[in-house]
Amino acid sequence: MATPARCSSTRVEVAIVVGGRWHDLDFARRELLNLLGEHDAVRCSVHTDFSDVARLSQVDAIVAYTCDVRPTAAESDVLRAMVAEGGRLLALHATNSAIDAPDPDGPRIFRTPDAMPEFTALLGNRFLAHPRIGPYLIEPTAREHPLTSGVPAFTTVDEIYVTETGDGLDVLMDVEYSGPCPGFETDHGEGRHPVLFMRRESQGAVVSFTLGHCRGRFDVQDLGVEDLGVLDRVAWDSPEFRIVLRRCVAWAVHGDDFTHCLSKGEA
Repeated sequence: MATPARCSSTRVEVAIVVGGRWHDLDFARRELLNLLGEHDAVRCSVHTDFSDVARLSQVDAIVAYTCDVRPTAAESDVLRAMVAEGGRLLALHATNSAIDAPDPDGPRIFRTPDAMPEFTALLGNRFLAHPRIGPYLIEPTAREHPLTSGVPAFTTVDEIYVTETGDGLDVLMDVEYSGPCPGFETDHGEGRHPVLFMRRESQGAVVSFTLGHCRGRFDVQDLGVEDLGVLDRVAWDSPEFRIVLRRCVAWAVHGDDFTHCLSKGEA
């Protein structure tokens, strides 16, 4: 027997971009595809970077989970035009990062150059550093917003990001951290740091959600570790993280009026 359609929407074109380094990209890609699969209006293409500008210029939404993937100025212009014309960009975890690894014979310091200024301007933020992974208290700052409504403050074990932020951000969740960021050129964070935030661009918008670290056994071979021997997915075990991520994906698919497409208990 056929299954009735869940979404009342017409066809929604989505591109998922998952690529880069130092993360369990296969795991992240699978999880995001599963979430997109909850929306039967979606037709999805899968990419490892932003180079397929012919496709990315035509989609309704882009869901990105990358680390050190650096869109060119021309690619960023395409992304900006897509958003400005009413599209949606969901930038997850380290999508805001450009990171230079330490020189083999130099100090173990990761540098974060301003290497993709056009993309940074679209996102409204740029990764600078993070403290050691550990438990952090994530606090909603906009409790009535559909992405955060009903989500209490929660503690999760994750990477939190010290960022350079621009104007026009609507911060929905943040975290307090003042302390060292060992191993980074920016070696200290101070104050409150946005975790979930939105930036409007003409008729469209960008949502950034910087939680969601994951790492597999073989993801830091370029740093000299052949096999970590462990899987690090604990950040994805947080039920609150899962709720917010599911809502973010639903927003990417359906826009601001996304709650109609979530089952009871998800919205």
